[in-house]
Amino acid sequence: MFEQADVQKLGRVAVMFGGESAERAVSLRSGEAVLNALLRQGVNAYAFDPAGRQLTELVDEKTDRVLIMLHGRGGEDGAMQGALQHLKIPYTGSGVLGSALAMDKIHTKQIWQTLGLSTAKYQIADKSDFEAGSCAAIMMELGNEVMVKPAREGSSIGMARVTSAKQLETAVQDAFKYDNQVLLEQYIDGPEFTVSVLQGRALPSIRMSTPHNFYDYAAKYQDDTTVYHCPSGLSQDREAELAALSLRAFNALSCSGWGRIDVMQAADGTFYLLEANTVPGMTEKSLVPKAAKVAGLSFDELTLEILATSLTEHEA
Repeated sequence: MFEQADVQKLGRVAVMFGGESAERAVSLRSGEAVLNALLRQGVNAYAFDPAGRQLTELVDEKTDRVLIMLHGRGGEDGAMQGALQHLKIPYTGSGVLGSALAMDKIHTKQIWQTLGLSTAKYQIADKSDFEAGSCAAIMMELGNEVMVKPAREGSSIGMARVTSAKQLETAVQDAFKYDNQVLLEQYIDGPEFTVSVLQGRALPSIRMSTPHNFYDYAAKYQDDTTVYHCPSGLSQDREAELAALSLRAFNALSCSGWGRIDVMQAADGTFYLLEANTVPGMTEKSLVPKAAKVAGLSFDELTLEILATSLTEHEA
């Protein structure tokens, strides 16, 4: 637990949120909530939106560290992390490599697959050579129910669940609006779990249930029909198994500090890794604060724990 007495040692903190990615709206909400929590605890924090400011202003304002609350490209993909390292300003969460790998769903799956970690069957659609005529064969190969995901987007943006070749063709073309590469993944029919990771430990898992076709953007941020179960209802042994799998998956991608691993459970009980998030949402509907609360951390305490990752992960 980060000691309140050390708050003054954190110095001047820029909470970086907003940005220019497709997830800007969520980032604004996350960043505002985190900034207010830090201010309540006496941290010398201020808002910094890189969409309208130059990064050199961080140096001009004598910023001691940055709490990154940017979701998506430009903030969660290693680009901002590299820029801050160049400026020699410590920042929260994963470094350049972990951020870049976790942001790319295809490379994430390839690494997990290489290490023998369970993940669903998949294929890759590339905008440069995708042929609509291949959709029927892809559907058959992946079990006739497929999740379509832009390789480098978050918050379920551009995602679709399809059950026919025609739907697959349409969904892939829609996903190409967000990315030149699209992940086509076998749909796992079962409960979805998420495991938050905070400074080397797994927090209690959360099981999500939604009346939506899948846990999409609306289910995450816009309506109140999603139900979150934490504790998730797993036995003690299965909870420990899921926690261990999630930590292995997190570390395999060179992630560090804090983040989240999303998992599906098949009918036979097998856990299948979906993706990693290195800057998860911190809104009132977000998952990490829910898990932290069950683990005994308030939202305010959680923000300090996240900020504390800047003290050890990337400080020169």
